[in-house]
Amino acid sequence: MTRFQDLRKQMIDYQLAARGLRDQTILNAVNSVPREEFVPTELVEFSYSDSPLPIAASQTISQPYIVALMIAALELQPDDRVLEVGTGSGYAAAVLAEIAKEVYSVERHKILVDSARERLQALAYDNIHVLHGDGTLGWPEYALFDTIVVAAGGPVVPDTLKQQLAIGGRLVIPVGDDLRRQKLLRVRRVSEQEYLTEDLGDVRFVPLIGAAGWEDETTGAAAPQGAEKSLSALIYESSEHFATVDHANLDNLLARTGDSRLVLLGEASHGTAEFYEMRARITQELILKKGFTGIAVEADWPDAAHIDHFVRGTSPDPLPESSAFSRFPTWMRSTPRPRR
Repeated sequence: MTRFQDLRKQMIDYQLAARGLRDQTILNAVNSVPREEFVPTELVEFSYSDSPLPIAASQTISQPYIVALMIAALELQPDDRVLEVGTGSGYAAAVLAEIAKEVYSVERHKILVDSARERLQALAYDNIHVLHGDGTLGWPEYALFDTIVVAAGGPVVPDTLKQQLAIGGRLVIPVGDDLRRQKLLRVRRVSEQEYLTEDLGDVRFVPLIGAAGWEDETTGAAAPQGAEKSLSALIYESSEHFATVDHANLDNLLARTGDSRLVLLGEASHGTAEFYEMRARITQELILKKGFTGIAVEADWPDAAHIDHFVRGTSPDPLPESSAFSRFPTWMRSTPRPRR
C-alpha cells in the first residue's frame, strides 16, 4: 500500500502539477482514488505510468493526466450532477465522485459495466450509478446534468447530450473525423438554444460508438476512417464474457458438451489462481447439471488417494498430518492471489 501511495504522489507531482494542473480539489480527488484497483492485475505495476492502459473489450483506462485535464475542464462544483459517457474501468467516475454530488455513468460493454459496478461498490462509492446502454443517448431519466464528460471520440457533439445539459452546464468531449486525432471541446449551454464551444487541444480516444456517434464496426456498417478489426477485437467478438468466476454463466459451455462423457479441462499457464477457480466451477457444473460421476486429476498419489477415499466415503489411508496436501494443490497456485 505504501508503495502505491508513493507512486500516486509522484504521479500527482510530476504528471499533473508539473503540467499546470494545480487545482487542489482535483489533486486531492486523484490522490483519494487507488488507481491500482482499476487496472488489469497483470498491469498493476504500471498503474501510475504516464500512459493509457488496455482493459477488457478493447477499451482503455485513460492516461492519468488526461483524466485530470478533462475533469478540470468541467469546472466541477460540489453539488453538481455529472453524466459520464464511457464508464470503462470506473476510474474516472471514482475521481468525479470525490468532487461531485452524484455521478451517472453509461457504458455500452456489459463486461465493463459488471466489473465497474463490482469495483466501485467494493470501494464504497455509493454516489455513482452505472447503466448498461448507449452513452450517446445520455441518461434522459436523470437529466438535466450540470456537467457531462465523454471518454470517447465522436464525429460531432451529439445533440442528445447537448439537450441533457442544464443551462450554464459544461460538456467536455473529444471530436474528430477519424481515429487518429480529435479535438477536446468544451461546450457551454448559455440558453435553451445557444451553446459556446472552446477548443482545449489535441487528444486521441477510442471511437464513440452509438446512435449519435460512430456506427458499430462489428455490424459491417460504415466505421470511422482508419478503423480496422484488431486481433483482440476478433477474440472479443468470439469469446464469452464474465465479470467474476462465481457469476459466469456456463450454460453455453455446457450445451456445447452435448452428450460427451469425457471433458478435458486445461489452462494456459500453471499457477494462475483464476484458471483453477474456473476449472473447479466447470467441474461442479458438469457434476450437478450433466451428471458426470468421475474426475481424473494429475496429482501426487497420496493426496489423490486421500481425496478419492473422501469422495467414496471409504476409510482413508493414514497420512501423517504434516505430509497431507503439502504439495498438491499448493504447487499449482505458486503465484499470489490477485486482489479484486
